[in-house]
Amino acid sequence: MTTATHTKLLQQEIIAQPDGTHRVLSYFAPTEETMRALVADLFQHNWQRIVVGPCIQGAVFEVRFTQAPTLSYLDGYLTVDLGPWHFHLCIGPHQGTPSEELRRKRPVAKIAFFEDRGRGCAGGQSWGVLMWNGFGEQMTTVFLPNPFLSDEQKLLREPQWERLRLWYELRAKYLGEPLPEQCKPAQAPPENPFLKGHEA
Repeated sequence: MTTATHTKLLQQEIIAQPDGTHRVLSYFAPTEETMRALVADLFQHNWQRIVVGPCIQGAVFEVRFTQAPTLSYLDGYLTVDLGPWHFHLCIGPHQGTPSEELRRKRPVAKIAFFEDRGRGCAGGQSWGVLMWNGFGEQMTTVFLPNPFLSDEQKLLREPQWERLRLWYELRAKYLGEPLPEQCKPAQAPPENPFLKGHEA
């Protein structure tokens, strides 16, 4: 991973969802230095292990990389380029518009590590990073490795708790949290809770 000074946890929030699940959000400051280090950790050093795309109620885009993307940065915008397709994220100061409001609100204004706890896909549990712009709109979700899913997003019969290591390493780096002695959570189920009635 790239080296960066630790930011600090700004706030933690637990949101109850209508289906009885809970989302735990750990917010930290999206400074340009932090964002540039984080996108390098995600899209340069761990591109083969993540899934990325908008995730809102009723629509989830789950994009996996099959090759390393090319990263470039211009006027605050990160470009993640895979040749046939690419996407942009405004992660720093931007001057390419005469609108002061857009200059202020296009960059990532709020960012959080998230953990979903409950029922549903992959046992209702997922781990990742959420980003919002200054309008409060979700920019993207980055799903980190899940102990219930392989890198190919196939259900695993036996949970592979080591797959949470990236989650803990990123939290240690950007929130200053200590690394746990083991990756398996205290209340971890013995098997994938979503396997019942599904093909592994």
